[in-house]
Amino acid sequence: MISAHDNKAPADLAVIKEQILGKYPPKVARKRAKQILINEALENETPEITANVRTIPGIITMRGCTYAGCKGVIMGPTRDIVNITHGPIGCGFYSWLTRRNQTDASAPDAENYMTYCFSTDMQDKDIIFGGEKKLELAIQEAYDIFHPKGICIFATCPVGLIGDDIHAVALKMKNKLGDCNVFAFSCEGYKGVSQSAGHHIANNQVFRHLVGLNDENKPGEYKINLLGEYNIGGDGFEIDRILKKCGITNIATFSGNSSYDQFASAHTADLNAVMCHRSINYVADMLEVKYGIPWVKINFIGAEATAKSLRKIAKYFDDPILTERVEAVIAEEMPAVAEVANQVRPRTEGKTAMLFVGGSRAHHYQELFKELGMKTISAGYEFAHRDDYEGRHVLPGLKVDADSRNIEEIEVSPDETRYNPRKSEEDMEALVSSGLDFKQYEGMIPDMEKNTVVIDDLNQYEAEKMVELMKPDIFCAGIKEKFSIQKLGIPMKQLHSYDSGGPYAGFRGAVNFYNEIDRLVNSKVWGYLKAPWQENPELSATYVWE
Repeated sequence: MISAHDNKAPADLAVIKEQILGKYPPKVARKRAKQILINEALENETPEITANVRTIPGIITMRGCTYAGCKGVIMGPTRDIVNITHGPIGCGFYSWLTRRNQTDASAPDAENYMTYCFSTDMQDKDIIFGGEKKLELAIQEAYDIFHPKGICIFATCPVGLIGDDIHAVALKMKNKLGDCNVFAFSCEGYKGVSQSAGHHIANNQVFRHLVGLNDENKPGEYKINLLGEYNIGGDGFEIDRILKKCGITNIATFSGNSSYDQFASAHTADLNAVMCHRSINYVADMLEVKYGIPWVKINFIGAEATAKSLRKIAKYFDDPILTERVEAVIAEEMPAVAEVANQVRPRTEGKTAMLFVGGSRAHHYQELFKELGMKTISAGYEFAHRDDYEGRHVLPGLKVDADSRNIEEIEVSPDETRYNPRKSEEDMEALVSSGLDFKQYEGMIPDMEKNTVVIDDLNQYEAEKMVELMKPDIFCAGIKEKFSIQKLGIPMKQLHSYDSGGPYAGFRGAVNFYNEIDRLVNSKVWGYLKAPWQENPELSATYVWE
C-alpha cells in the first residue's frame, strides 16, 4: 500500500493508474487512460489530456447535465428574473437552490424570486399532446403574480424529445406582455457532454437578450464586471466588500448576487475580470468583440491570489491613486490572515488533499492549500475542456466534434455605435510588455507539482480507489461523492455548495477556510467510524411482527 506522505516516484503513480484501469474492460480502459494523466511537469510543456468527451456508458459519473449548467449554475443566482423550468417537477426542484447561492435584496425596489421553484410540472398527457399551451399559462401566471422584468424558460429532456417550440412561445408572450423580457434556453439535459454545454447556452442567450439593454452611465470609478463568480456561501459578498474598499466599482457579477439590470448594463464596464474560465469565457470574448472591453483572468480564492488579482486590476487602470488604495487594503487585511495561518499551519503542514470540483475550483483552491502548507496530490474537473487543463494556447488545435456542434456559436461583430476600445493599442502593448496578460489562462496542470495525478470526469469507483491507494488527508468534491468518501474514513469537504460553510473567497474567506480545513484534517472522527458490515460481515434481520 502506498502512503499519501511517501515521496512517490513516477513508477508508483504508474502502478496506481494501472490498478485503477485494471477494473475496466480493455476498450473502456484504453479510453479512460487518456483522461488520467501523471503530471511530469516538463518545463512549460505538459502532456495532452482528453477532456470534454462523453462519459462512457455504465460508469457512474459525477457530472451534471446541460440543463443543470444553464438553469442551476448560470441563471439560478439571479434574484429578479423568474426562472421557469418547462418539464417534470423533478428537474425544476433539483436545480432549485442546491448550490446555496446567496443574494442581497435589501434595496427598497429589489425583488427576489430565488426562494421560489417555478415549473410547468409536465405530466404524461403533456408529453403526449404537447406542453406549449401549459407553458403559455405558466408565463402568464408568473407575470400576473410577480410582474418581473424578465422571465426565462428552460427546456428539459422531454421538451426536446417532443418538440415544444419554447422560443416561439417566449416571443409570443414577450410581445403580449410588453414590459417583460421573455426568452428561452434550449438546454435539454442530453444536449451536451456535461453541464459545460449549459453554461455556453446560457451565456449566449443572456448576451443576445439582456446585455446592452441599459446604456445608463453608472456612478463610480474603475468599473469592472466580475465574471464567473456565483456567490456560493457569500463569496461574492466578500469580494464586493474588498472591491468597494479599494474604490473599484463592480457593474455586474455573472451571476452571483446578480440582477436583471446588472446584465443589461454589463457593456458599460471598462474591464472584465474572469474568475471561472470554463463557465464564462464565452461572455468575456463576446463583450470584447462587440463593445471593446478587454478581459484578464483573476482568482479571489486564497489570500495571496486575492492580493495578486487586486494588483492586476489596479495595474490595468494605471492610476497611482487606485494602486495606493489597493496596497493599503492589502496591508490592512493581510495581518489577520497571517495570524490565523500561523496558528493553523503547524497542524496542516505536509498533509495532502485531492480536489475534484467543477469549473476552475479544482485549480483555485490549490492556492488555499498551499497557504496551509498542504500538497494537492490529485485534482481534476467534472466538465472541463483541454484549455482548462493545459491553457488557452491549445485552442487553435482543438477539433470540433459532433457534441460541440450541438451548441450554437454566436457570430458577434463590433457594435456600430457602442464599440469603444477601453485602451489604445499603444496602451495595451505597454501593459502587455509590463507583464499584464489579456485573454489568457495558463490552465491547471502547469501549476501542479511534478508527480501528481490529474483525472478528468472522475467517477465513483475511481474516487474510492484513489482514496484507498493514495490515502489523502482530505478529499474535496461535490455532494454526490460526500458520503461515500466519509464512509472510507476520510474527511470530505464539499466545494460545490460548501455545506453550511463559507464564504471562502477573499481575505476573510481565507481565514474561514484555514479554520475549516484545520478542523477537518485534524479530526479523526471518520476514521474511527465503521460501517456495520466492516465489524460483522454477516447481517441478520427480523420482521417487526416477529
